[in-house]
Amino acid sequence: MLSGHGAKARVLDRLRGAARRLVVGGIGAGALSIQAIAVIGSGLMGRGIAYVSALGGFRTALHDVSPEALERALVQIHKDFDEGINRGKVTTDQAHAALERLVPAASLEAAATDADFVIEAVPEQMALKLQTFARLDALVRPDAVLATNTSALSVTEIAAATKRPDRVVGMHFFNPVPKMKLVEIVRALDTAPETIDATADVAKRMGKETVLVKESPGFITSRINAMIGNEAFYMLQEGVATARDIDTALKLGLNHPMGPFEMIDLVGLDTRLAVLEFLHRTLGEKYRPAPLLVQHVKAGRLGRKVGRGVYEYERESP
Repeated sequence: MLSGHGAKARVLDRLRGAARRLVVGGIGAGALSIQAIAVIGSGLMGRGIAYVSALGGFRTALHDVSPEALERALVQIHKDFDEGINRGKVTTDQAHAALERLVPAASLEAAATDADFVIEAVPEQMALKLQTFARLDALVRPDAVLATNTSALSVTEIAAATKRPDRVVGMHFFNPVPKMKLVEIVRALDTAPETIDATADVAKRMGKETVLVKESPGFITSRINAMIGNEAFYMLQEGVATARDIDTALKLGLNHPMGPFEMIDLVGLDTRLAVLEFLHRTLGEKYRPAPLLVQHVKAGRLGRKVGRGVYEYERESP
């Protein structure tokens, strides 16, 4: 009797677990339960995430503390859809439908209160992320998932700013978001399996492929990419080759789609330096930032966003 009762209990537990996964984000049902997404931060990454969210069929609220930044992001998203149409990646009907699903939100409350899933894309500063997650935790429903787009910071520490660490997850997108296929899903210490399932379902509907990473400094891609870019700066500093030749060597010799300096100019030299400083603190000397990189940042040469990094660019209009 005892053994039979125990076996029955285990079966019931498995069924309950399956039911929970279906409600939160399992196959099929995930598309029904997660319908509204809030994207917090309308910078380069935030506007790209909003683009793929709306295109994926989600009602998408985009918020930024700067009304001017939010307006610029909406203009750029329209341009990105025009480009997608011209390249044959989306149809005119798909673009129009996606734009109908995308709404600007003037306040964090307006963006997050009715969201099923929130994706934070604010600057890569731990204090700011902790503040943002504490506010979101007080605004969203108890069953909502909170995701951070951090490329290197501790998702566990971010989750600790909330009363729902089981529903906090890392969701690391790549720039440019509409074109890059990968999302790193980062499992923090207390992230629940159903949260992982929901996040994978959301990413799939956005047209992304995912890898699951146990939280560690830099995850997979930031850890390796930071080291490549940092070594490239050391080589440039030592006069091994020009920036253009180093970029060309990695593109043609190692089949990288972009050279390390092209990449760092796109990401932002200040962002890359912040990641390296974090990795240096947590993983040791091999991630010490190259002095030439530090010098570029001090000089204000932050990359494409300001018109000058390793290379020079036409500055983005305000």
